[in-house]
Amino acid sequence: MTKPKTHDLFIGGAWSKADNTERDTIRNPATGDILAHVAVAGKDDVNRALRTAQDAFPAWSRLVATDRADYLYRLIELIRRDAEKLARIITSENGKPLKEARIEVNFAIQLIRFAAENVRRLEGNIIPGSRPGEKILIEKIPHGVVAGISAWNFPLALTARKMGPALAAGNTFVIKPHELTPLSTLALAELSVEAGFPKGIFNVVTGGGATVGNALVTNPITKLITMTGSTPAGRKIMAAASAGLKEVRLELGGKAPFIVMEDADIDAAVNAAVAARFMNCGQVCTANERTYVHTAVYDAFLKRLRTKVEALKTGNPLDEKTDMGPKISAQELEKVDAMVRKAVEQGAKVELGGRRLTGGDYDRGNFYAPTLLTNVNGDMDIVRNEVFGPVLSLIRVKDFDDAIAQANNSRYGLSAYIFTQDLKKIMRMTNELNFGEIYVNREGGEAAQGFHHGYGDSGIGGEDGQYGLEAYVDTKTVYLNA
Repeated sequence: MTKPKTHDLFIGGAWSKADNTERDTIRNPATGDILAHVAVAGKDDVNRALRTAQDAFPAWSRLVATDRADYLYRLIELIRRDAEKLARIITSENGKPLKEARIEVNFAIQLIRFAAENVRRLEGNIIPGSRPGEKILIEKIPHGVVAGISAWNFPLALTARKMGPALAAGNTFVIKPHELTPLSTLALAELSVEAGFPKGIFNVVTGGGATVGNALVTNPITKLITMTGSTPAGRKIMAAASAGLKEVRLELGGKAPFIVMEDADIDAAVNAAVAARFMNCGQVCTANERTYVHTAVYDAFLKRLRTKVEALKTGNPLDEKTDMGPKISAQELEKVDAMVRKAVEQGAKVELGGRRLTGGDYDRGNFYAPTLLTNVNGDMDIVRNEVFGPVLSLIRVKDFDDAIAQANNSRYGLSAYIFTQDLKKIMRMTNELNFGEIYVNREGGEAAQGFHHGYGDSGIGGEDGQYGLEAYVDTKTVYLNA
């Protein structure tokens, strides 16, 4: 095995030692092998990174928008060049199958590309004034220093999702990747040097949320906080940011319903339900968390679903034939297993899985069997709380009204799925299904040009597309008189 690498902080375009000698140990969730030792930033380190970004802001923000975009285009080419290397880093630190990691790398490219292509479309307005000869100008301007805090489930794409629009819009950026999966973000920092990024516009501080994340949020230099993570963590960030009246964008948990009506293409619905549940071991905020199937097709759907889930290959994520890798950590695995056991206590039936995988290579990693539950109802904890794991809960519904009512009975409102050929149901769904993004007759997977956002406990604000890009600018109103 390759000797674990030691990583410092990335501040001002260079590697910089933290004030303390403490380091996080990054392990491969499939094997338990040590991948790297990563610096843990202290409060002074975070302040140093933010001051560096603040110093870099005036020159960066005054560049012509297309000049800023050119730096991002250069980074894109380097990501494309190193795509396989980056995919293997993602798989090693996160555990998702290599084929999924390659998709993530491409999504990171698309996110940065959209920001670079559309920065010239951050348009203001000219409004007639209230005095003779006066014009009112509403201009779009960058916030200043933006702080990003990302989750472990898409370590490269989440950094790209925030870094691309932040830099394109003229802000400078400091990111805290999740302490379990910092390596792909650190690899991106290396590429930013090769791309010739001006020093200080992109900085990486590693460490835990309670220390590094809180220091980023509460520091007065930070003007905008963009965070992807759990709902409890989002609440803490919002509370910490309130003292400074900072702007906060939070993309949090989800509990997506997956609705299958009696007229659906059953094969397509089964394939999509499995993809939307077991991708990345179910560790996706848009994952199919509740599968509602019309009683008229329930038995046929269950039969095909069981066959599909049984065929999933769980194992080494670097194997091209693997469909599902490990959970990110033992703690996460135990959480999922406890939720399954609670569901069984409450009356659910385990059709498949429902246990940790053991024996051979499974004993080295955090592997959980693809799990299918039936006899599930809306009163169970597993229907109310986000699982974030490879557990598909199948729920019988009597009609469309029943499906919509049960789907909306959630404190989350990020993503939803519906399979039907009935245009009337689709038209009703657009008004009645209370989720920020809805996939009709397809599996999940948001597009870089879309808008990824949710309601309720799924967060505030949003990412991607033109609406997401607009979040990275503020407005300035000028009453112009000669």
